[in-house]
Amino acid sequence: MKGMISTCALLALMLAPAVFAQEVRYNFDKSTDFAQLRTYKWVDIKGAQQVNSLTDKEIKDAVDAQLAQKGLTKVEEGNADILVGYQAAVGQNKQFTSYNSGWGYGPGWGSGWYGPAGGMTTTTESTIYTGQLVLDMYSAQGHDLIWRGIASKTIDPRAKPERQEKNLNKAIARLLKNYPPEEKK
Repeated sequence: MKGMISTCALLALMLAPAVFAQEVRYNFDKSTDFAQLRTYKWVDIKGAQQVNSLTDKEIKDAVDAQLAQKGLTKVEEGNADILVGYQAAVGQNKQFTSYNSGWGYGPGWGSGWYGPAGGMTTTTESTIYTGQLVLDMYSAQGHDLIWRGIASKTIDPRAKPERQEKNLNKAIARLLKNYPPEEKK
């Protein structure tokens, strides 16, 4: 079950009702001249949780498309300016929702409205899945981390594959919106 949730959840990284906002953060090495970086190569991050090959391909395809729009070229062999890797994880939390119907039995004359002190409270429990994707970029020279972006969102692991892929592409676009970082003058 855990593997199924991880696979579905990573693809559905950005699925949820509108009330749950996608959170995107990034940081970068301010001494790096990103304008000089033109090529990249995918690398595996040691110790990172592995996803299935379908999910891996869809994540990489979404990142490749965004990096191509930024003017970077992927290389399969040889040297590259940047090494790119990702980590993905899924967490789950229990959500308890309680409400008071306002109706119930109280002292005296039977049922009626008794405000906060009276009535029947009903509590429901649900599981909320949260997916997180961390995209790291390292300098090819010293393998130093030069850029990191993190996207997290509540997800729906039961979403259809088309919806999952669409939302993954949106998440990657938003994640890489601020790449390359603007130079401060």
